[in-house]
Amino acid sequence: MSPSATATPPSVWQLLRRNRLALLSMGVLAFITLAAIFGPMLMPPSAAEVSNNQLAPPSWEHPFGTDLHGQDLLYRVLTGARVSLAVGCAGALVALFIGTAYGLVSGYAGGAVDNLMMRFVEILYAVPRLIILLISINIFDQRMESLLLRLGFTELLGYTRIIILILSLGCIEWLTMARIVRGQVLALRSQQFVTAAKGLGQSHFRILTRHLLPNLMGIVIIYLTLTVPSVILDESFLSFLGLGIQPPQASWGSLLAIGAGEINPVKSNWWLLVFPAAAMSITLLALNFLGDALRDALDPRSRQR
Repeated sequence: MSPSATATPPSVWQLLRRNRLALLSMGVLAFITLAAIFGPMLMPPSAAEVSNNQLAPPSWEHPFGTDLHGQDLLYRVLTGARVSLAVGCAGALVALFIGTAYGLVSGYAGGAVDNLMMRFVEILYAVPRLIILLISINIFDQRMESLLLRLGFTELLGYTRIIILILSLGCIEWLTMARIVRGQVLALRSQQFVTAAKGLGQSHFRILTRHLLPNLMGIVIIYLTLTVPSVILDESFLSFLGLGIQPPQASWGSLLAIGAGEINPVKSNWWLLVFPAAAMSITLLALNFLGDALRDALDPRSRQR
């Protein structure tokens, strides 16, 4: 037997380390995340203050220039990154939880239950997501503010729109996750390890959580990295239309809306659009490249090669 035939397949991390684009993507995402968390804290207090230095072009003092209110645009882009990344990650986690649980139950139950659950998913697919988001914002925004006032959480009043966006986007993006997980469960439920678990009298919950779910973690993690940019795009689109994050808070979408309004034939304040668009584009590209690299690394055929 040749040494190559007995060699241990490389681990996922070893395969990722061989992929320079994956390493670059992880480095970019780590840098953007750390900059969003700590960058505004390290900048001088004057960066967040309104001043008379409106629409100043990029300079050493203001690398990204200033906005309509004289605020440092770099500070606004970093604080907008906090909101966009938080909404993207939290919304993707909500979609991950709902979609994985729904797909597990549907695929494992099979038969009429599976058929009914998948028809419900198809009905939700037919409803435009923008309508669902608009209904959610209009119905729950005022009610959530009233609830927070009654409970005494007045410090959260400015974040009700963010909370609604996270829950609404998560409750929309889970549909594809559910279909992917359901398809994998249909293939796994006839395997010998599932049949053996049933023969030993293990409960359905234990089979789902101890036997099926661990075998789905690869595809779940891959789709999670691809769901985050989708949620960020949805939030940016809503904020661009004025339906998402409201001033004085900012996200990449709301900054893009402001920048797009300043592009005109007479005087183009290009930095208001270029820098928020560049930050969002680089982040989305890095997330997509990382998702593709994880898909290749977790593919058994890639590990055998």
